[in-house]
Amino acid sequence: MVQFWTHENHAVELSSNEMIDTRITYIHQNPVKAGIVENDFEYLYSSARNFAELSAMIEIDAL
Repeated sequence: MVQFWTHENHAVELSSNEMIDTRITYIHQNPVKAGIVENDFEYLYSSARNFAELSAMIEIDAL
């Protein structure tokens, strides 16, 4: 049997703005690393579009 998901949890406390920014960048880069888009803001369902001040499918609230 092939397992696609791990059963482990690697929770990380987001204790600083720098840590939060690092995690947001990581998430935004996933479609780029997968070869789906060349730039993170090109992925239609990414909040990277909000950060680039483009129209977006997802609304975000800045904290």
